[in-house]
Amino acid sequence: MSVGLAAPGRPLRTTSLRLRTVVAVTVLLAVLLAGLVVAVEAVLGARLTAQVEDRLRDRASAAAALVGVLDADDLADRLSAQGLSVRIVEPDGAAVEAGPTPDQLRNGPPDPGGLPGPAAKADAPRTGRSAATGSSAAGSTSTSTAGTRITSSSVRDDDGVLTLRSDLADGTRITLTAGTRDVQETLAQLGWVMGGTSAAFLGVAVVGLVLVVRRTMRPLDEMTGAARSIASGDRGRRLRPERTDTEIGRVALAFDEMLDAVEGAEAKAVAAEERVRGFLSDAAHELRTPVAGVRAAADTLVRNGAADPGTNEELAVHVVRQADRAARLVDDMLTMARLDRGIALDRRPTDLGPWLVAEVDRLRLRLPATTVDATVPEHAVVADVDPDRLAQVVGNLVDNAARATGPSGTVRLTLTEESGEAVVRVEDDGPGIPASERERVFDRLVRLEASRDVRSGGAGLGLPIARGIAEAHGGTLAHADSRRGADGLGGAVFDLRVLLA
Repeated sequence: MSVGLAAPGRPLRTTSLRLRTVVAVTVLLAVLLAGLVVAVEAVLGARLTAQVEDRLRDRASAAAALVGVLDADDLADRLSAQGLSVRIVEPDGAAVEAGPTPDQLRNGPPDPGGLPGPAAKADAPRTGRSAATGSSAAGSTSTSTAGTRITSSSVRDDDGVLTLRSDLADGTRITLTAGTRDVQETLAQLGWVMGGTSAAFLGVAVVGLVLVVRRTMRPLDEMTGAARSIASGDRGRRLRPERTDTEIGRVALAFDEMLDAVEGAEAKAVAAEERVRGFLSDAAHELRTPVAGVRAAADTLVRNGAADPGTNEELAVHVVRQADRAARLVDDMLTMARLDRGIALDRRPTDLGPWLVAEVDRLRLRLPATTVDATVPEHAVVADVDPDRLAQVVGNLVDNAARATGPSGTVRLTLTEESGEAVVRVEDDGPGIPASERERVFDRLVRLEASRDVRSGGAGLGLPIARGIAEAHGGTLAHADSRRGADGLGGAVFDLRVLLA
């Protein structure tokens, strides 16, 4: 059992193109805005933390300059007055602490020094910042105005506090801790502001997208309306796009071309149906005449019996003639049906000169009262044809010419070469065909008024059959201009053309 194949007739599943476009763009905008918020918070948070660290380093440099000038208690008091947690360990191991503890800075309100940013005042000149900045720096050194050096420093960022530990050259260790809770609160507020702004922006974007997509998809609605209008009977409606180099323009152009093709096919189908109906009507009319003759003659034979042998013989001959006429008409109709379906040809290379001479000899035997002449070139004229079917074409043309010229007429056949084609010209000395009728005679069951004689046996299918066979060979059959004068007979002239081999 096959797997994964769609069942025939299953409806196509699809979602709204408008909805898909709006959702896709909205999701993309949401991702971009979320990335922007994260990036802004990360950059701003790093910037604010760096400012707090710079302040601590400034305070540490100032403290290093005052070591030896102030005692540890005074120095700790001055540093703690700026909202810092201070711990000073002297070389002898004595420790001095001042200001809020790190836990208080972590959980309490923002420090009074107004962090982030440098302190508003300092009691001693500062020697500047150390050379190293960042989340941690080790091994950096600076020199104070009193000659005390900071031999090393390290920074530790804990949750809500930032601690800077500095080791001085005399063995003193100063630990400064500043609260960063205000930085975190600032970042949180910024996140809420940007999140709300982004949500509002997305809401406005969705509304705008709906309007823009609706306007963008309007051509599709027009195409849908046109298709429904055409389905309702407005066959001549078209989209006629202004531009054909865009996606919608190309689709609209293809839609119009499809409609033109469908309308043309529909017109051809209607015309073909009309031709079939006309053909059937004309064929029934043509068959009715011989059938009626056979019926009348048979009815007379039945009623007369053996009363008049001469009359009976005449009626029997009439029955045979009418039956033969009906049989020819049926054969011609079957041939036309085969031509419509695509007749099979037995092609082979044929020298048309000897072939035409042989066909003319047979036609003379069949039409003893008509003068039939043939003119062929001395060199070979070879074409890839079905000689039997081509003989049928020539026979139909000569039969029509013989009926048009009468029992003592003349028909001439000429074989020539023109532009890679073999041309068989059939002309007669009859009255000819009016210019307005020269194309119509190739329609089915069409006979000119002058030839509407039931005794002629013609049903108006000879020329259509002949043209159909010629076209099946890839050639043509058409009426040529009459050539009056010494070179021509002045009647109808037909040219049969096939490609040379």
